[in-house]
Amino acid sequence: MNLKSKVRRVKYRSYRGEIGKTAPNILNREFAATRPNEKWATDVTEFKVADRKAYLSPIIDMFNGEIIAYTISDRPDLKMVMDMMHSAKRKIKDTSGVMLHSDQGWHYQHIQYQQTLKKYGITQSMSRKGNCLDNAVMENFFGIMKSELLYLQQFSDMEVFKRELRKYINYYNNDRIKLKLNGKSPVQYRTLYQ
Repeated sequence: MNLKSKVRRVKYRSYRGEIGKTAPNILNREFAATRPNEKWATDVTEFKVADRKAYLSPIIDMFNGEIIAYTISDRPDLKMVMDMMHSAKRKIKDTSGVMLHSDQGWHYQHIQYQQTLKKYGITQSMSRKGNCLDNAVMENFFGIMKSELLYLQQFSDMEVFKRELRKYINYYNNDRIKLKLNGKSPVQYRTLYQ
């Protein structure tokens, strides 16, 4: 049947030591959420295509696995993460009471990021240092997305890849069904809940 396994590449590491304040691990691997916008997770992943790099910074809702907001950037800078946060706030007007979990990457320790969360009424939670399982929801999304998009095709142009990545996220949210969502896509599941 010509089935082949693709090996996952090493993930981007944003940890640079403690450059700001870290937050406690409030999530504590309790990934189940009972309603939309109760628990979110975020992280940054790297792609290498045609000797260029790009970075994806998404927010995922633990209630239904929906990508709430994301940015794609050529540099893993603070602007990328801040643009993602502002995009999430434009989409979800009332973010008070949301818990947002991340690793201890330097972006998430930055005072500007932490002040923005506070202004939006979002509670910050961070994984323990070097423990990717504490952010398993986000890591799982990255694994699925790379297996279904990046590793199945040979991309020779970064702009083509970015376009396909945007299409994939739209597909993931609106069309890709999940058994744990009773055969619904994330958006369909949220719509039924509401």
